[in-house]
Amino acid sequence: MSATRLALTAAGVLATAHAAPAITSIGPLRRQLFPGLAGVGEPGHVALTFDDGPDPRSTPAFLAALREYEVTATFFLLGRMLKDAPDLGRELAESGHEIAVHGWEHRCMLLRGPSATYDDMARAMESIVQVTGTVPRWYRPPYGVLSSSALRAARRLDLTPVLWTNWGRDWTRAATPASILATLMRDLDGGGTVLLHDSDCTSAPDSWRNTLDALPPLLEGIRDRGLSVGPLRDHGQNAPRQGPPPAAPPGAAPGRGGR
Repeated sequence: MSATRLALTAAGVLATAHAAPAITSIGPLRRQLFPGLAGVGEPGHVALTFDDGPDPRSTPAFLAALREYEVTATFFLLGRMLKDAPDLGRELAESGHEIAVHGWEHRCMLLRGPSATYDDMARAMESIVQVTGTVPRWYRPPYGVLSSSALRAARRLDLTPVLWTNWGRDWTRAATPASILATLMRDLDGGGTVLLHDSDCTSAPDSWRNTLDALPPLLEGIRDRGLSVGPLRDHGQNAPRQGPPPAAPPGAAPGRGGR
């Protein structure tokens, strides 16, 4: 075999290995084969999670709605959004919500190599620690698409990847409050993890308004089924961290979170 062909074969093997974890983006397969990654938890509890904030245009409305129902949730924050709204990030943490990592930029991890992947995640994590004073334990990749580089970076940063069992497809132009609710509740049961968005920064304009309108009937529907609802930390998967946050995540370049 020629050197060129060997090089192409090696490159193909590496590319396949890099992309292999992306198979977990297939929802039914994920829930059946990787229940922990899907967010399956205690059978009497539903985990409520939001992606893509904090957004000053929309997140305060979600905070108010959750406060009215006395519910806390897990918010997967984008570092670039937190940079522009640090006070809102602090308010989320001070209101009792759990803060988690969604990355710095909302870019598919399949298109990033190991160094860029780690840099994106470490920068977001450092910003969360510095701004909110809390240490995140969960990581959710943009689009729910993992790569081998993302899994290695998560391990280095002591982050646990988690996706979801149920989504409302609330980011689409066609979504309505009724469609979001129907899609979520169709097969939602105890132990499920719900994905919603408190920002439209990567979604159809003003899509967050449909999500917000769907939230009260969703919470009521979950409770009507005799289930509790709250953040991932109460979902029975892992105990929350104890003790004060470190000055910076392992291996992160100091001071980058404020850029």
